Amino acid sequence: MAYREVGMVEVKEVLRLWLSGAAKKTIARQLGMDPKTVRSYVAAGESAGLVRGDGATVTDELLTKTLTELRPSGGRPHGDAWALCEHEKDEIAKLLTQRVRLSKVRRLLQRRGLDLPYSTLHRYAVEVLGFGRAAPTVPVADGKPGEELEVDTGWVLWLTGEGGERKRVRAWVFTPSVSRYRFVYPVTEETTASAIAACEAAWEFYGGVFRVLRPDNTKAIVCTPDR
Repeated sequence: MAYREVGMVEVKEVLRLWLSGAAKKTIARQLGMDPKTVRSYVAAGESAGLVRGDGATVTDELLTKTLTELRPSGGRPHGDAWALCEHEKDEIAKLLTQRVRLSKVRRLLQRRGLDLPYSTLHRYAVEVLGFGRAAPTVPVADGKPGEELEVDTGWVLWLTGEGGERKRVRAWVFTPSVSRYRFVYPVTEETTASAIAACEAAWEFYGGVFRVLRPDNTKAIVCTPDR
C-alpha cells in the first residue's frame, strides 16, 4: 500500500481557510490540491474536535489530533527495522528522556551494530514513545481590539502565464487576535522587503498599526527563533 506523508503546514492551511469560511472546492483550487484531499483534511479536523464558528482557531493540540486521524488505517507495515526498535525500546526511551537528539540515538545504536533507517526510528519514536508531541495547549486570552496581530505565510493560488506555465503564489496573511478579520497580501517571493510592504498594506487596510505583531517562524522576519 502506498503511503503519503501528510505535511503539517499543508493541513493547517487547509483548516485555517476552511475556518475562515472558504468552500472546500475553493480551498483546493487556491492551494492546487485535489478536492478529495481537502475534504479528508476537513473531516479529520472535525473528528479531532474542530468546529467552524466565530473565533475558532487551529491550535497545536488540535493539529496533532488531526494528523493522527489522517494516518492510514493500520499504518505502514512494520518490518525488521521496526522489530529492532521494539527490542531496543527501553534504551531509546532512556536516551530520549535524557534529551539526546534522535540523530545521535541512531549513531549510538550504529556503534552497537544496529543500523536503523532514520525514518523508521523517527516513526517509532513518534508513534510509540510520543517523541516530539507538543504539550496540551494552554488557553490564552485574546486581549483587546487593535492590540495583537498574527502574521503567517502560505500558498494561496496558481497563476497561469501567457505561455501556459503555472506558478504557485504565496501570501502574507494577517489575522487580528480578537476580530479574526483577515487580510491577505499575495507576493511572488517571501522576503523581508515583501514583508514590509505587506505590513504597510495591512496598516492601511486596518486603519492603524497594531501594538504587537506576532509572526510565524519565517526567515524573512525572524532571524533566530527564541521560545
